[in-house]
Amino acid sequence: MNKKLIALLLAALTAIALFTACASASATDGQPKEEEPTEATPAAETRDDLIIAIESEPPTLHPFDHKAVTAGYMNALTYNCLFKLDLDTLEPIPDLCESWEQLTDSLWRFTIKSGVKFHDGTTMTSDDVLASMEYARTFTTTADYTSFWTAINKIDDRTIEIDTGTPYALTLNNLSSIKIVPKALIDEENDFNRNPIGSGPYRFTDYVLGDKIEFEAFEDYFDSENAAKIRKLIWRVIPEGSSRTIALEAGEIDMIIEPDANDISRMEENDAITVLKQGGTRVNFLTVNTEKAPFDDINVRKAINAAIDKQAVIEVAMGGEGEIALSQTPMVFEGASDKDCDAFDMDLAKQYMARSAHSGETISFSCYVFNDSARRAAEVIQASLLELNMEMSIESLDYATYLTQVFAGDYEMAVSGYTSGTMYNFLYGIFHSDSINAANMARYNDPEIDRLIELGRTQTNDAERGETFTQLTDYINARTIYIPLYQGTVIRAHSAALQGFRVSAAGGMRFEEVYWNEN
Repeated sequence: MNKKLIALLLAALTAIALFTACASASATDGQPKEEEPTEATPAAETRDDLIIAIESEPPTLHPFDHKAVTAGYMNALTYNCLFKLDLDTLEPIPDLCESWEQLTDSLWRFTIKSGVKFHDGTTMTSDDVLASMEYARTFTTTADYTSFWTAINKIDDRTIEIDTGTPYALTLNNLSSIKIVPKALIDEENDFNRNPIGSGPYRFTDYVLGDKIEFEAFEDYFDSENAAKIRKLIWRVIPEGSSRTIALEAGEIDMIIEPDANDISRMEENDAITVLKQGGTRVNFLTVNTEKAPFDDINVRKAINAAIDKQAVIEVAMGGEGEIALSQTPMVFEGASDKDCDAFDMDLAKQYMARSAHSGETISFSCYVFNDSARRAAEVIQASLLELNMEMSIESLDYATYLTQVFAGDYEMAVSGYTSGTMYNFLYGIFHSDSINAANMARYNDPEIDRLIELGRTQTNDAERGETFTQLTDYINARTIYIPLYQGTVIRAHSAALQGFRVSAAGGMRFEEVYWNEN
């Protein structure tokens, strides 16, 4: 190659290099260039879990073997009944039941919905309904809602008949308490505490004792229009009230079932938290074991009742949330009465003690509590009773032990409470002799009380039944069987981003309705 050609080639290469350099420079100096591809920003994910804090561990997950409110919360997730109570009215509405009719004054026919699946994949039939009703009846704790029928019969795979023997006005209400489980599992003696199989909107998945209980949405839930919107529910056991509040404020949990009364005003001022309040049917009592002295003495019970400043109990225990209870029954129900009820009056209390068989004695006893608010209430009561020469010690128990001891009658005094959707169930639950060793914690046995309860349940006329229950309330008020403290307010606190949450006056909830606000 001659020198002239080499020179031309070098010049051409130089020109190309200069052009490339200029092009590169122009691109970095604001001239258009092809941008390198970048990763797309991921869209915000919708939460698919809900973390709920409770103060006390449920004693069981069994559908029938308890009278525990916390266990009832779990049961509502995993089981269905033929009927359920409307959250707003507390009236029974269909659940598993497709149709029903009252054939005579005492004979009812019910048809269940088609294709209902249990969590184990089997399909519900009338055999499961009959077996569940008979199974429920084997537990003392269910007597208030399983004693109403004299016969039950299968008509076909989806139809049953129930004979109440005599007219019974609360058939549908009671059927809203009987959970339906697979007959095959009953026959196999399944442990429904460890393996709670039902047809509910959520199925049980895990339980870490003392820590958490987990459920997930049931994909084959029969009521597709009301299927669970949040996939996973996690219940955390946090006994200390302020710890629950701090966890909610920090976003570690999403809901508190029992907000600490001392923290409610603080949470109400927090825009990130919604505090929901609902007038309740629950009456909170100081319960005494009437089988044991000195509480078998009516004058001692009346003295204790008159000695307690119930407004002070409400202020200290509940932060002012609640109303003084004078009557033995909830004032929200037809048949309630405050006749023969004593208000706070220390002089009257001392007069009652002077009439008692224990006048002039120093009386010592213990009082069981299971949570913070009950302990605070007990401390107010403890100070009041000193004026009657009563020395009350306070003993804190875990919830399961508390229930076992109190229901068995192995106690002297306890701070307790009871709630129900109807006056009949309330009366039967805590006053009928059949409920001794269950919710009749006072262990009071009176044939006249049993007679009036049983009369009321046969009266289909609302006015007549109301009169009977008023007569009964007056009767038990005069005997001061329990020491009523206050009628509570149902309170829940949750993240303001949670939508669709409701609670009834009896504390019922529908977690399948709630969802997260995506905005």
